[in-house]
Amino acid sequence: MLAETGKSKSEDAPERRIVPEVVRQHVEQAAFFWAQRDTLMMDDPPDLHVVAGVDSRLEANLDGLRIAGPAAWPFVTAAYEDFPEKGELFIYAWMAIEQNDSRRMAEMVEHGRQSADACGLVGALAWHKPAMIAPLVRDWISAPDSFKRFLGVSACLGHGVDPKQMLARLVRDPDTRVRSTSLRLAGKLKRADLVDELKAGLNDAEEQPRFWAAWSLAELGSGDLASPELRKVAVGGGPDAMTALRAATRAAPDKDVRAWMGGLLTSPETAPLAVRGAGMLGDRTIFHWLTHQMRNPALAVAAGAALLELFPEARGADLFTTDPSQAGKAFEDHFKDEVAKVPFADKVKEWAKSKQLLT
Repeated sequence: MLAETGKSKSEDAPERRIVPEVVRQHVEQAAFFWAQRDTLMMDDPPDLHVVAGVDSRLEANLDGLRIAGPAAWPFVTAAYEDFPEKGELFIYAWMAIEQNDSRRMAEMVEHGRQSADACGLVGALAWHKPAMIAPLVRDWISAPDSFKRFLGVSACLGHGVDPKQMLARLVRDPDTRVRSTSLRLAGKLKRADLVDELKAGLNDAEEQPRFWAAWSLAELGSGDLASPELRKVAVGGGPDAMTALRAATRAAPDKDVRAWMGGLLTSPETAPLAVRGAGMLGDRTIFHWLTHQMRNPALAVAAGAALLELFPEARGADLFTTDPSQAGKAFEDHFKDEVAKVPFADKVKEWAKSKQLLT
């Protein structure tokens, strides 16, 4: 047994005959596809159909690594050493867990600790089935090591698993990342018993815990308490701005949200946020107004994203360009050399007519 020998499962396994170049390609492609998937999921809004296609290609390459078994490790380690980015970390962690290799799992934790945000490691935990990672999570979630606690609660978040009474302690954890992730998990799980802890989180000294406390309160129906923090984060323009905006549109009555967005429209700095938020309200009658905003270079990207949220069928209809200069001189001057996804307003109108979406 593993506990008796001190060896990992992969160390006891017989070496398999492989075609080195094929295995190397599986490693490189799997790392690429997971990194691509992670990036696609950050799109606003993400194209889940495209993500599903990437997932199938990723899984095909992971199957190749399953077949290669421990013989794939030289290629996995070489890839991470050459390019220690999120996709390579994902493969390292996925392989360590898949092989139940205790030494490699210890290494993956240290690699994750040294990375910028450990998203590749967190992604590997989310990719594996809960039963596969359960022993790790049980050890990590109450560990003295704050990074392991972060991994444990992140795995619970990824799989929607409730750590029960332990979550009441984790939402007050001294580590900011653990606290933030735990507060977010409380909202995802609709843990109404933790409302008092979430309210206390609104006074946290750090922005991330405050934001996720507000987000979770909104999920639990306490939008009146959550709205001020959510709106502040949305206007702040940080990495959580779109998540905050989406939550803010649900946290207050429609009339109040529209009044807030009307105020945002009066300032050039916040007008794009209002245009994007309009697409989150689910009101397709704003189509004509949206196409008008598409003619303004400063608002076009937000208007295009709002269009895709309201009309998902617009995807794949050749209505956008990533070279803004193709939309006209005003767009070329505004974006200069920047790459941006800009809609063609005229094409959008013609497409809507052809689909009989206009009344």
